[in-house]
Amino acid sequence: MPQTHELSAAEIARLIREKTITPVEVAQSLLERMDALEPELDAWVRVDRETVLADAQQRQDEIDRGAATGPLHGVPVGIKDIYHIAGIPTTAGSKVYADYVPNETAVTVDLLQKAGAIMLGKTVTTEFACLDPSHTKNPWDPAHTPGGSSSGSAVSVAARMCPVAMGSQTVGSVLRPASYNGIVGFKPTYGRVSRRGVVPVSWSLDTVGWMGRTVEDMALLLQVMAGPDELDPVASRLPAGDYMSGLDSAGPPRIGLVTSFFMEESDQETQRRTRAVLEELKSAGASIVELKLPDSFQTAFQDHLIIMGVEAAAFHKPMYEKQAQDYRPKLREMLRQGLDTDAPTYSKALERRLRFTADMKALAEHADVLLTPSTPTAPLADLTNTGDTRFQAPWTSCGLPTITLPAGLAESGLPLGIQLIAPAFEEARLLAIAHWCEKIIGFHLKPPVVG
Repeated sequence: MPQTHELSAAEIARLIREKTITPVEVAQSLLERMDALEPELDAWVRVDRETVLADAQQRQDEIDRGAATGPLHGVPVGIKDIYHIAGIPTTAGSKVYADYVPNETAVTVDLLQKAGAIMLGKTVTTEFACLDPSHTKNPWDPAHTPGGSSSGSAVSVAARMCPVAMGSQTVGSVLRPASYNGIVGFKPTYGRVSRRGVVPVSWSLDTVGWMGRTVEDMALLLQVMAGPDELDPVASRLPAGDYMSGLDSAGPPRIGLVTSFFMEESDQETQRRTRAVLEELKSAGASIVELKLPDSFQTAFQDHLIIMGVEAAAFHKPMYEKQAQDYRPKLREMLRQGLDTDAPTYSKALERRLRFTADMKALAEHADVLLTPSTPTAPLADLTNTGDTRFQAPWTSCGLPTITLPAGLAESGLPLGIQLIAPAFEEARLLAIAHWCEKIIGFHLKPPVVG
């Protein structure tokens, strides 16, 4: 059996149910990993060791007395520091929220806890899940960006300090850091999972997401968290699906390779790696069709930035007017621009986005899944930003479910990934195909810091 800290969330849950390991042993193993790696990686904001061990002991006591257990019983989860947990500070990586302690718990965190998960701690986020980079280090090479905004979540999973961690995506804040750290990242359809209790960036773009090291773990967490929420105004009323039982059901899929823009904007190494992965999938029976983006794509990224800036400014305006100096430079400038944007500009961006969303939903129907590189390059040696967001933004803007899988290493020794995209609310299909691809590609990457 692998060492405890190497286990996936699904493996931990199974072994705990089988009484092969205990929740306390799992928690202790991960806390020891933090002791060894955290000073170097700076992925965590807050970890209360005593509470973690007490919660683990409670989970063990529940097993010992034969109480009903949930699908994540005893599984530790990292929580990005924009998710509210009642009575625990949510700093959102900002001086502005330095003293903020919520009195409610995010719906997603509550669902994880009801499923038996243990909240391992709060992970580092860029300020308010936006632009200015955090101090978190990429475990593959600290001179290279770990991505953002969910930098702490991605690094903690890659470095085996936790099996799964929550993130959020308004542009590319789950899939990009997941790819940059050589792990799996998943963003469901917009509205599939409640965002209530998560510090917002942009009401019409924000989507919760999460990261792990296997597709099975992505499905397991979706099974726990998906579903309607009457108090979240944008949450879908569609009932949740069954995301676990059909995970092994996919045969060779019809894959739509989006060649325009995504391949054109990738460096040569990323293009070669993506084509090599496609050949492996084709050899295993997948069929490949090349697809081009609609004309509405031309304005989509700029419209995305306009919408995000205005909606972020609407949320931050009362704080910005009092504490503008406490915001970091890139976020402060985005908020200023958002406040200065006039109503017609915002309205036209929203109108164009409706056309783009319709076009992209139609594009997704041409194949079982779409495929692109996850990022234009491997993570760059530039710590002044969190990387190129353009390959994730379109799928966030149109709300389609997306997953990134490790696809190998660049010559630099840093990770590369591929993205798979499915039609809206077809998460079961996407996860099953991603699971099939994962088995064919066979990459389970481990950064040097892990040993």
